[in-house]
Amino acid sequence: MKLSVFTVATPDMTAEQLAAAAASAGIEGVEWRFRGIPEAARSETPSFWGNNRCSIDPARWEEDVPAFREAAIQHGRRSIALVPYLNCGDLPATVQAFEAASALGASMMRVGVPGYNRQTAYPALYDQAVRYLTKVQDLAKQYKVKALVETHHFTIAPTASLAYRLVESLDPDHVGVLYDPGNMVHEGYENYRMGLELLGPYLAHVHVKNAGWYPDAKEQADAESNEGGTTSAASLSLRAGWTSRWAPLTGGIVDWVQVVRDLKAVGYDGYYGIEDFSGTYASAEMLQHFADVMAGIERQLEEEVRV
Repeated sequence: MKLSVFTVATPDMTAEQLAAAAASAGIEGVEWRFRGIPEAARSETPSFWGNNRCSIDPARWEEDVPAFREAAIQHGRRSIALVPYLNCGDLPATVQAFEAASALGASMMRVGVPGYNRQTAYPALYDQAVRYLTKVQDLAKQYKVKALVETHHFTIAPTASLAYRLVESLDPDHVGVLYDPGNMVHEGYENYRMGLELLGPYLAHVHVKNAGWYPDAKEQADAESNEGGTTSAASLSLRAGWTSRWAPLTGGIVDWVQVVRDLKAVGYDGYYGIEDFSGTYASAEMLQHFADVMAGIERQLEEEVRV
């Protein structure tokens, strides 16, 4: 089983520290976050999406990339992916990211798909995405870096089947899907095996994290304070009253033993990339925990085969 880490999940580490910690945990691949740090955030405590020190800055990528690439090489790690935050249709930014990914020596790069917020109808967003991805395919072929559409909540690709719909007319040698069951807890759950079977040759990468659904304390408190049959209370009683949050790898809804079992069943032999957002562990500890959990899953599935 090949393991990797997406550096969004290790915001307190420098590239050198991350590569060393990955080597210590036996994690071979690195997926480098490609996003600048807002000036106002630089003095803040490191955070996943704010002051993330393990990020390549697009504004200075030509300076950053060699240092990040060499940090991985010095510790015997591989820079397998660049992970930018691209807007669907932004070709100049997409070209820049492909240039950086190529210079990094990465074989994969995430690209953008439209978000969905009920303001624009899905058919229009679908057409926009396919036009963009058709152009992305040409860039992926040119730079020899596979473009990835990620299954992600609040986008038009929250499930494997909807991600497949975006890429099914494209060449799987150049465009694929990043399968993320953790994201699918928030929105987009469908049977893992069925979705993986549908993706077929488009299944290119897997992200590993977990999440769960929890009672919404505020809504429950509001409902309790309005007991007595008022209109407000009646309205509140119709709300779901639940909220989704990130969870530790072994503490959420995703059954990773089953996911890995299904991935093996469809012949997946790529990387499993950790991006734990639960905040349960310090970065180095989180990487080792991930490696230990995945090794445990591997042992369990091997035992199942023997039995």
